[in-house]
Amino acid sequence: MAFADKVVFISGASSGIGAATAIEFAKEGANVVINGRNETKLKNIFQQCAEHGKEPLIVKADISKDEEAKRAIEKTIEQFGRLDVLVNNAGFSKSGTILDGNLMSSYDAVIATNLRAAMHLTELATPHLIKTKGNIINVSSICGSSVPVTPILISYCVSKAALDHFTRCAALELSEFGVRVNVVSPGPVLTDFQENSGMVRDTDQKGFTALKRVSESKEIADLILFLASDKAKGITGSNYVCDNGFLLK
Repeated sequence: MAFADKVVFISGASSGIGAATAIEFAKEGANVVINGRNETKLKNIFQQCAEHGKEPLIVKADISKDEEAKRAIEKTIEQFGRLDVLVNNAGFSKSGTILDGNLMSSYDAVIATNLRAAMHLTELATPHLIKTKGNIINVSSICGSSVPVTPILISYCVSKAALDHFTRCAALELSEFGVRVNVVSPGPVLTDFQENSGMVRDTDQKGFTALKRVSESKEIADLILFLASDKAKGITGSNYVCDNGFLLK
């Protein structure tokens, strides 16, 4: 999977799946753009990418804000003059249920990043991806397609279900221009997602999977790189699940 000199923009790249994806693209020779809000964490990923390949471009921005998202893509094009791969990875969860009175505040916050920002970045990036016949990978979750897990994840589940369908809609529209759009749906992954979302970490997630294991972030990154590569040139509008058999149970 050669990504030499290709330009890859990754949102939410300061930790977890996004960070692992940035490092793996760097290993493959890509010019990586790492986006996030935590500058300290971004600098850490910068160093790890630089150890394996080219120094990435840090774009500190809150992509849920339209002007910052626009600036992020503009900065990418100013630096590299092109864009080949967009990875919409940024996402989080905020507790809120129908009965606790926090549902709408939770929904507004979660949708702004998990769905609206991904849609906006897609819109901003598409003219550049058409020029390079590039592609988009959205990072969703099995929570978007499985049975409800817990009421506090309502907004998160809805955002991911919507992201899945947006992927299919975008894939159909952009297929005319040779731009592929796919989505990956991880199950339990060893990241700091739960802590970042203010949730209590579940230390026994492997008990919910058929394979009795939890994925490392690199496993999801490997899948993202496959879908972004020419090895997946016939794949678009697809949802690739990597959940260790969570949905089987």
